[in-house]
Amino acid sequence: MRIVRAFVGNKRGIAAIEYGLVAALIAVAAIVAMRGLGNQLSVTFSNIVANLNAS
Repeated sequence: MRIVRAFVGNKRGIAAIEYGLVAALIAVAAIVAMRGLGNQLSVTFSNIVANLNAS
């Protein structure tokens, strides 16, 4: 518990926690964006394959 208090009491420790939270938020946003883009690409390629098979 003393380690946590010393880490939080240190200004650099607080900055490190803030940077970590920002990095985690950016990572979550990137994952969500990539999932959406991946689904759109899957649909697009499925349409291309269907059109190629039909011709």
